[in-house]
Amino acid sequence: MGQTYRERPPIPALAGFVSSTWVQDVPPEADPYVHRSIPTGGAEIVCRSSLSIVGPSTGPRVETLAPGTTVVGLRLRPGVAGVLLGVPASELVDVTVDAAAVWGSAATRVADAAGPEDAVAAVQAVVRERVAASAGVDPVVAEAVRRLMPGRTPDVRSLWSSLGLAERSFRRLCRSAIGLGPKTLHRMLRFQGFLALVQYALARGRTPGEEGLARLAADAGYADQAHLTRECVRLTGVTPRAFLRDVTRSCGHGHDHEVSFAPLAVLVKNGGPGRP
Repeated sequence: MGQTYRERPPIPALAGFVSSTWVQDVPPEADPYVHRSIPTGGAEIVCRSSLSIVGPSTGPRVETLAPGTTVVGLRLRPGVAGVLLGVPASELVDVTVDAAAVWGSAATRVADAAGPEDAVAAVQAVVRERVAASAGVDPVVAEAVRRLMPGRTPDVRSLWSSLGLAERSFRRLCRSAIGLGPKTLHRMLRFQGFLALVQYALARGRTPGEEGLARLAADAGYADQAHLTRECVRLTGVTPRAFLRDVTRSCGHGHDHEVSFAPLAVLVKNGGPGRP
């Protein structure tokens, strides 16, 4: 039996802060698994032997998970990490923080969980406490993130004025609350839309890109195949063909990404130029 990855929705109280929970398991009898994490625009809370906060990333992270490894996590929505930690999100970019240093004994409750499902529940309990103690996400930030989702805002330059802000103020707000500039976040979320189409195809037993990369690029909102290639190399470290081979091999069996990617596939289908 090979490694597995399954996502589930968060508890209702965290729906505005957490996009999904997940458990990744590499059984003792399996081969080591090379895991590639790509930027999503948000941070993650990850529990292996201890609880860590992984800030928003600007490039791919590749690690090898040894046989017998189980990893539990929560994927935070863009703009949420700073709210939960009480620091500007710009200080968290490409940084991994020991959660115990921030949350104290609350973080140890997760490490002491009896199993993966208990750990998921414990992580959500900790995050719920942090949410209750926070002022919440800035409504302007939440609206900006909503508009930057795939298929909604083709021209980022018009976004700040529609939100009643000057360009410089809007950029400052995004970097403080999200950790990333609006154009950077827009690129990351567009690539998440591309990945949603890939997962949509896999979930239905189809080969991603079977109609050609140019068509898949157009469906995801890229100007052309070369545009997709540049963004894919920037965000994953490999070309689209290599990335699709890797995703098909690792996610075609034993992976469940529907919680993250089904809503994005709908956005691309309804708002983008093509179809999933």
